Amino acid sequence: MAKAFATIAAALSLAATGAANAKPARNVVLVHGAFTDQTSWDKVAKLLRRRGYHVTQVANPLTSLEDDVAATQKALAAQNGPTVLVGHSWGGVVIGEAGSDPKVSALVYVAAYAPDRGESLKKLSEGASPSPGQKTLRPDARGYLSIDPAALPTVFAGDLPASEGKTLVAHQLPLNSAVFETEATVAAWHDKPTFYAISAKDQMIPPEAEAMFAKRMNAQTVTLQSSHASPVSHSAEVAALIERAAR
Repeated sequence: MAKAFATIAAALSLAATGAANAKPARNVVLVHGAFTDQTSWDKVAKLLRRRGYHVTQVANPLTSLEDDVAATQKALAAQNGPTVLVGHSWGGVVIGEAGSDPKVSALVYVAAYAPDRGESLKKLSEGASPSPGQKTLRPDARGYLSIDPAALPTVFAGDLPASEGKTLVAHQLPLNSAVFETEATVAAWHDKPTFYAISAKDQMIPPEAEAMFAKRMNAQTVTLQSSHASPVSHSAEVAALIERAAR
């Protein structure tokens, strides 16, 4: 009996020591999604930097899942200490793969895809009608997709002033359509604390799909009355969720 109590006491002591040594994350890595670039995170990054966080905005090439994961892994390698990894839209697929890095203390999904291992975007969309935004996608000669520039301010960023919508058009990056058939292999959300910001007025990813992802991951969830471009239109709320994950 005495040995049993001693074992329990030792375990509790180790747990207490671990809790005491645990530090809030002060690093944040932001991964942009399709049809935009790293500047889509500028507002969120500015807020977090003001609050003392070290923020890195990854420049995804959007050429393949492998290439985008490599860009994110490079950013993670440069971090010193616990890091919150954040993905918007297609960036959710990327952080699910790169998030197994031991530096990653939490994952934050913002209006993002969150496939499980073996799932692709094509598989996730089977049987579903295209969203209003997906109907505006246009392929180029290489098979890269872009949103019709005339439609982007409405379907991607309908809650932003026209001037900001035009800025997003100017920064649009095409996405290699081949990524829709690429299956996820890691799904780090199984092993990391996970947070999700649903965009209730999203015309790119159906809000119902976002809610499904959040529920399946058992994520701490907030719902924003936002378009798909929530890092721009609801930057304060997105930054607050990231801070919660950091703590």
